[in-house]
Amino acid sequence: MIPAAIETGAYRDVAGENKLSSSDDSPSLSVNDEFELFTEGDDLYADMAAAIVAAHRSVRLESYIFADDEVGRWFAGILAEAARRGVKVWLHVDAAGSLFWGSRRFFRRLSAAGVKVRWFHRWSWRDPMRYNRRLHHKLLVVDGVRAYVGGFNIHRESSRRIVGEKRWRDTHVAIRGPLAAVAAGLFDAFWRRRVNVDLPEEGTTKSKLVQNLSRAQRRDLRTIYADAFAAAGKSVFLTTPYFVPDRHTQELLTGAAQRGVDVRLLVPAKSDVPIAQWAARAAYTHLLGGGVRIYEYVPRMLHAKTVVIDGTWSTIGTANLDYRSFFLNHELTLVSRDAMLCASLEAQFYDDLEQTEEILAVNWPRRRWPGRVLEMVGWLARRWL
Repeated sequence: MIPAAIETGAYRDVAGENKLSSSDDSPSLSVNDEFELFTEGDDLYADMAAAIVAAHRSVRLESYIFADDEVGRWFAGILAEAARRGVKVWLHVDAAGSLFWGSRRFFRRLSAAGVKVRWFHRWSWRDPMRYNRRLHHKLLVVDGVRAYVGGFNIHRESSRRIVGEKRWRDTHVAIRGPLAAVAAGLFDAFWRRRVNVDLPEEGTTKSKLVQNLSRAQRRDLRTIYADAFAAAGKSVFLTTPYFVPDRHTQELLTGAAQRGVDVRLLVPAKSDVPIAQWAARAAYTHLLGGGVRIYEYVPRMLHAKTVVIDGTWSTIGTANLDYRSFFLNHELTLVSRDAMLCASLEAQFYDDLEQTEEILAVNWPRRRWPGRVLEMVGWLARRWL
């Protein structure tokens, strides 16, 4: 059952052709952004569905995975119904990410209902390497006034109602305010395949959305993390499912720990991409020796991607601390100094630590040799993970 529509603000009907245009969404921007954190898929999906049901003008959705399963079919029905009632609906799906999750017939039904569906980087014999550069965004923008950013894909694995206690552990944030309009502009630019585009000012210096479409933007994303680690004075709390740090990142983290910063890394005990976990564990010896504390999350697959530094600076989005996020994939990350958001993410980090096993420096050298061999394999393949 779809929940009652959430309050989404004042709207006005916009006449005109059904074409993609940021001018379709021109809400009065508020002075500050408002954030709501989601760590349960069912809660997030219900909120997103209610926002789509209440949409008056436009729905923009990007997802790395959009599955033909119970969750995906539910969303497909809601999107199709929105399109049928005259709402402009655009859906951008990564071809590689959804390769084994969807079907052409599933997406053809969406297109037939009036949803503008586009696949990012379908396989091409003329340019096979483009398939390796993927749209990793998870973004929903409704009427340009409410946006959702984070790690959740559209699939059953994140639903407690369907999967039960083994559902994936993830994090997402809903945004109301100036950043929602910025998110709409980012979606439009990517849909038009424009890398550099002038966007409206966020209206606040506390938060911004960071993408990495161009080489310069990918450098900027790496610099944002590097500068934050270097400036940390009290604590660095990292949560990531795919942790394959380059040497520079390792030195920044160990350097922070050695100057007295509480540096803690939270990663999954069991990964859906085992070779990525092998590569991560190849870095453990150096990190543990440098004072970084490492925890493996035990109960279920950890897919959240968050950073909290000194309790005053945070990120939440799609970027992992690995080569693919920094050099290949197209990522979208919220960087924020919002006090309540930072406090919520830090509290969630401590809650997650209660369900972990810490990797201790004294025990790590005693691990078995087969594991060490796999770590070597993973590290050699790290640039392709």
